[in-house]
Amino acid sequence: MDFALATEFYPDDYWYRSDAYLNRESDLDLVQVIQQLHGSLDPRTVFACFGKVLGQHLPIKGLQLTLDKQKFVWGRHYGIELKHTINDNNDSFAITYQLSVPLNSAQKKLLQRLENMLIQPFNNALKYQAMSNQAMFDALTNLGNRYYYRQALDIALARANRKQGQVSLVVLDLDKFKQLNDVHGHKAGDYVLVGFAALISEAIRNTDQAFRIGGDEFVIITQGNADAAAIICQRIIDMMPKHSELTEYNIQCSLGIAQSLPQQQAENLYERADKAMYAAKAAGRNCFRVCENSII
Repeated sequence: MDFALATEFYPDDYWYRSDAYLNRESDLDLVQVIQQLHGSLDPRTVFACFGKVLGQHLPIKGLQLTLDKQKFVWGRHYGIELKHTINDNNDSFAITYQLSVPLNSAQKKLLQRLENMLIQPFNNALKYQAMSNQAMFDALTNLGNRYYYRQALDIALARANRKQGQVSLVVLDLDKFKQLNDVHGHKAGDYVLVGFAALISEAIRNTDQAFRIGGDEFVIITQGNADAAAIICQRIIDMMPKHSELTEYNIQCSLGIAQSLPQQQAENLYERADKAMYAAKAAGRNCFRVCENSII
């Protein structure tokens, strides 16, 4: 689940303030509200902006919206609960509000008016997010794709160098996957890839990122040293016999680990992890190997 915590991840001017409620509805500039709501194509930021406006002009302390696998949250999680459904021609959003006091009739009308203003910019942001995801995620497995992987690894390495931290890269390759496709067909191959991607997602930590970068090749960017990555690799190996999608075709995998070196380039880190993966295949498959230095 993607927890879109607008109050934590976005600019200070969208943060909730307990003294923000002005109780002056006449000060509300609706044109400015519309401009603010259309000011971003990030749905989390649009939702946070909506929360900020409500918090300033209505006795609303917080609001939550769950949409598909995304959860949008702004403000406090306690108060008098009020549930509203915002209806559009094609969509509807169920929002839960947390109030400091019940709304009077005029405030209810204002809330409805502001809700109507939210629909278009929020829908636009959701559509933009969906298009962005198509460019960043693999359609079959829902893991990040090669383009996203390159961006994420560059960011992870830059952050590690800046903070003198450590990043490790794991390269995973399914053993004898080509034979599976040749014997059972691509439909069976896709079935296995989806199952293996689900296993990886289950095995990694919240701070790790998994990608399918082509065919049966996957990579994981892990925060920490090679020992931390080794724990994840062993977990993946141990979990494989428990997944019927993989045992049905006797699927195993080989994994290689490389820990980043100071000021190391992404391409070189991948090459080291890839060499370690081939060392695992040479060692009998269904295992992992670690590249200790720049050369195995």
